[in-house]
Amino acid sequence: MRIFTKKLPHPDLPAEEKAQLLQNAEYQEMMVESTFMYLTLDLPTAPLYKDEKEQLIIPQVPLFSILAKFNGATEKEYKTYKENFLKRFQLTKLPPYLIFCIKRFTKNNFFVEKNPTIVNFPITNVDLREYLSEEVQAAHANTTYDLIANIVHDGKPSEGSYRIHVLHHGTGKWYELQDLQVTDILPQMITLSEAYIQIWKRREEDETNQQGA
Repeated sequence: MRIFTKKLPHPDLPAEEKAQLLQNAEYQEMMVESTFMYLTLDLPTAPLYKDEKEQLIIPQVPLFSILAKFNGATEKEYKTYKENFLKRFQLTKLPPYLIFCIKRFTKNNFFVEKNPTIVNFPITNVDLREYLSEEVQAAHANTTYDLIANIVHDGKPSEGSYRIHVLHHGTGKWYELQDLQVTDILPQMITLSEAYIQIWKRREEDETNQQGA
């Protein structure tokens, strides 16, 4: 993965001083190559409003909207104790398996908060070609992924429970596992869950040809 980082002047500085600082070398964009174990997907802040029946509305976001973080163009601000940075990310390689970690939990000095936003995602045929640079795209014949496992967190951060949805490769059926309970589940029900961690498998050439047949 390529990580592009640009340091930002303090927001309270006068505009002229900011402009001068941006000319310095330490404020120029830098790029580093980095390996990754999983991709962290950031959820938008959940709005705290109710509908006409005074019920809380659970927001939804498409998977491709939060994947835009890795398109090489989307910038996000990161803050440390003393400094602020703009970062953008671009994938340089697509492994056989990809792990997505949907960032539902945020910690502060007092408690842990959970974002209940539902991520709308297809079960199959997720193409990640657009998140690769043009020169890298040529080295990847297959860039399409299918979901094979989906870990769900239900309930409050401190009192919740976990479920996992697993694809049985031999039959193509999905099963839900929780503790010692195993039940079958329809694929369309998986997309309604508060997905937390997902595992995606890249299609091989013969699998791609079968899907297109």
